[in-house]
Amino acid sequence: MNENLPKDPVMLLSFINLKLRDEFSSLEELCSTLNINRKELEETLKSSGFEYDQENNKFW
Repeated sequence: MNENLPKDPVMLLSFINLKLRDEFSSLEELCSTLNINRKELEETLKSSGFEYDQENNKFW
């Protein structure tokens, strides 16, 4: 995954949700723009109990 992202899962969740809320209309757009492997991001957050909700454009 992108080395500039927070390593702590809760900090990562907060960072990604902030970007989704303020700057990006979809997870695909965020990952493409920030050069993040979407599959790795989703797996990392899922291992901490968070899943992406496309309808709300955020991780829960």
